[in-house]
Amino acid sequence: MRFAMLIFLCAILFCLNLFFGAIHIPAEDVLNILLAREDTDSPVAFIILGSRLPQAVTAMFAGASLAVSGLLLQTAFRNPLAGPTILGVSSGASLGVAIVMLMTGGTVIIGNAFLGGYAAIVGAALIGSLSIMGLLILLSSIIRNDLMLLIVGILIGYLTSSLVSLLSSLSNAEGIRSFVMWGMGTFGDVPMSRLPIFIIASLIGLAAAFFLAKPLNLLLLGENYARNLGVRIKAVRNMLLLSTGLLTAVTTAFCGPVGFVGIASPHISRMLFKSDNHQILIPATILIGSIMTLLCNWASTIPENTVIPINALTPLAGVPVILYVILRKRA
Repeated sequence: MRFAMLIFLCAILFCLNLFFGAIHIPAEDVLNILLAREDTDSPVAFIILGSRLPQAVTAMFAGASLAVSGLLLQTAFRNPLAGPTILGVSSGASLGVAIVMLMTGGTVIIGNAFLGGYAAIVGAALIGSLSIMGLLILLSSIIRNDLMLLIVGILIGYLTSSLVSLLSSLSNAEGIRSFVMWGMGTFGDVPMSRLPIFIIASLIGLAAAFFLAKPLNLLLLGENYARNLGVRIKAVRNMLLLSTGLLTAVTTAFCGPVGFVGIASPHISRMLFKSDNHQILIPATILIGSIMTLLCNWASTIPENTVIPINALTPLAGVPVILYVILRKRA
């Protein structure tokens, strides 16, 4: 019943993202365009099919990816405040984008070829985040303690943030402005032509998370107990880092560093289902993360002829949940 309600709410919010936006379009016209009853080459059709539809799909998959990443990290590190940004993967993406925007002016030259604009930003973010992920996987073979690995991830995040600040101090005003705008987060920069790449990469990471459900359930009982039952702790940890790294890297590369969704969504799913079973929590968290991002994306377009940055809205939904968790732990 709860799953049915979440699916229904997710579907409603998805439709709201299609029917409402910064530009008012009558509901009948939106429906006719979606059902191919009107000319798909018209400006109105471009707004619906070329902007609102890919934006809604991007928001849905980004929310699911960040939420599942948060759930996996909170379970692995036994820390209720762990999230996709905690291991420095998002910071790695920010560093990659900062190098492109602040040092090269948005254009990367490789030999006789050059890469610029959106492709350069996405490529830099992916390289930066995947590099940090690769470093963490390498360190996980040396550092056996999850808490120490968590601390190393936090330190890497601080180091990359420091490098970003250093690059900002050496850049011009236009470069800083572009980087700040990217850092505000948006689901509207993934065109329909690149949407399949984003969806496929997200689905690979989510599928890996589902395979981890049973080992994570056993790890809740303790590492020694899980090891005695045949769970390969190191392999599970590396798979977890790979899954969360991929999900966070792809989402950050395409949408910017969207905050709070990954921390808050797992707690909402635990409170709603009152369960620690990851076979229940993973699909529940996927739905709740999608609901959060669809809600924020819809709310960002409510003011007419303007769009509110996503990272100005996600704290409004995430911070109350985190405060509730902290206060409940202290009670």
